[in-house]
Amino acid sequence: MLALVLVVTGCSSKLTDPTPATIEPATAAVSPSPAQAPAGEVLAVGGLHTAALFDPVTSSLVVFTPGADPQAPATVTIVGPGGGTRPVELDGAATAIAGNGRGVAYAATRGGFNSVDLTTGTVTATTIDGEANTDFTAIARRADGSMVLGSAGGAIVIVDDERAVTNKTEIFARVDAIVIEDDTAVVLDRGQTSVTALNEQGAALQALRAGIGATTIAADSAGRVLVVDTRGGQLLVFSVDPLIQRQGYPVSGTPYGIVGSQTLIWVSETASNAVVGYDLSTGIPVEKMRYPTVQQPNSLAFDEGTGTLYVISGSGDGIQVIRNAAGAT
Repeated sequence: MLALVLVVTGCSSKLTDPTPATIEPATAAVSPSPAQAPAGEVLAVGGLHTAALFDPVTSSLVVFTPGADPQAPATVTIVGPGGGTRPVELDGAATAIAGNGRGVAYAATRGGFNSVDLTTGTVTATTIDGEANTDFTAIARRADGSMVLGSAGGAIVIVDDERAVTNKTEIFARVDAIVIEDDTAVVLDRGQTSVTALNEQGAALQALRAGIGATTIAADSAGRVLVVDTRGGQLLVFSVDPLIQRQGYPVSGTPYGIVGSQTLIWVSETASNAVVGYDLSTGIPVEKMRYPTVQQPNSLAFDEGTGTLYVISGSGDGIQVIRNAAGAT
């Protein structure tokens, strides 16, 4: 495990090498046809979905689907508590989503982001000053209302609740995902297979190698940051402030999707069309639950209120709903 401590000052920063060395990013396995019927029920929501989140205020699942080509408008599909769906077309192409947990979802776009009111379906576009030509590829929202966006060019841009840029940091090959833990943003760079912690002002604190092919990242309610090392076949568990890898555990079946919960950590296996629930309370992941899934289970979301696990197919097989997923654990 390689650790790198970065000290950055000023409102804008950049390493001397603008093009960090990278490897070919790892990807999910191409799933075979399911050998077993998926557990629970499956909602027939077509499309090649790439991300999902659950909003507790509206009790809605939010599923993100890119456009058919890089320039086509993306779609956010709002799945209500009764299973009804409302597709909302965004204001142009988009690449990633995040939520505020209070009825609004955000989608990263070229030059800024879209805000989607999950109750009304209203879309509001925000353009970030000076970033009109920036391809934003990752987005997260802090509790204070500020937005943290990452770009294909490796920049992190922080925008306050008045939509003014407060910091820009350029130290990555590409920003693939961002999660927030307290006031710390943790950035996943697949090409460098690394995670990096940024402080409230956007300055880099620590950076760690994350296996040999990290692909997905999530933050959970226990204060942990969870990373899937798909190429290395591992679940990695980090703490923040400071950023330290606490656990690493082998996962078979080409792991990819991940979501945390108060009881179990859920990881999907794309080579075997399965989702596995791990208990981390003993200091080492212990498998507690395993379910067959829809084909290509690339994305996961979880409803803490009802204990419902959502498995979203990346091949058009719909949305799987597993109620009381943790069982009696």
